[in-house]
Amino acid sequence: MAIAERVDSRLKLTLDDGDDMMTGKTIYKTKSFNNVKPEATADQLYTIATAVAGLQERLLYIIERQDGSEISDTV
Repeated sequence: MAIAERVDSRLKLTLDDGDDMMTGKTIYKTKSFNNVKPEATADQLYTIATAVAGLQERLLYIIERQDGSEISDTV
């Protein structure tokens, strides 16, 4: 049986940059933070993301966590 071990994480904030004047569609900008501790909890990341978003001119749209894992055999 194989196991997956989380080895890295990234925190990604998507911010609302207003509407495109030509199409009317919403424009989004992203900010990513690498080297997030893999053992960080969702509550910890949410707290940090909202604190960082408070320093931005744009409004926070969504918070994402992107994890990378190594898969290996248990033998």
